[in-house]
Amino acid sequence: MDERQLRILRELGELGSVTAVAEALHVTPSAISQQLRLLQRSIPVPLTERAGRRVVLTDAGQALAGAAIEVETALARARHTITDFAEQPDGSVSVAAFHSAGSAFFPLLLRALAGPGGPRLALADEDVAQDRFPALTRDHDLVLAHRLDHGPPWPRAVAATTLLREPLDVALPVGHPLASRPRLSPQDVADQPWITVHDGFPLMATIEAIAGVANRRLDIVHRINEFSVV
Repeated sequence: MDERQLRILRELGELGSVTAVAEALHVTPSAISQQLRLLQRSIPVPLTERAGRRVVLTDAGQALAGAAIEVETALARARHTITDFAEQPDGSVSVAAFHSAGSAFFPLLLRALAGPGGPRLALADEDVAQDRFPALTRDHDLVLAHRLDHGPPWPRAVAATTLLREPLDVALPVGHPLASRPRLSPQDVADQPWITVHDGFPLMATIEAIAGVANRRLDIVHRINEFSVV
């Protein structure tokens, strides 16, 4: 087995199909299948099996895919040691962030790293659902992401560091009976008319969480993604 074959196995476990792995690695599905066959020859137990028209990992395949993460991590550390990245501040670093994080952090990064001797920053805005943030690490060195406390944890395939915990603000009209309260619960606001984002927009998970805690459907009267329009 080699590093590429292990990565393909891990990608298959995460993405769920040979076609998706081929698209992510920019190769043909037949090339992915060939590498999986070569890997299987060196392993005495089946790593994949058919589930309808898809190829999925067996329990043994999932175990090896988990080990592949540790292999990739160790190799990445070795590469960073060899290149001594810390002593090459003129390198390029790609940073992606969801919109409000970009607004908060991008100006600070640009000011702090401006001038000779600093790394070249490549900044991008990526506002996606929580489960799509890990995939952005394929294209960016650093991804600023958001996750609700009750949401699924980040996968082992990425290294995650908590930068801050952000409170949830609720905007109310001036003079609203609840506007004078310093703190509101989901039950307090569940029966109010809501302006929310469209389905599929990342913040919708927050709205669904409020409805879930309050144990009722919210009265959504308008759906607008742009906060200044709201």
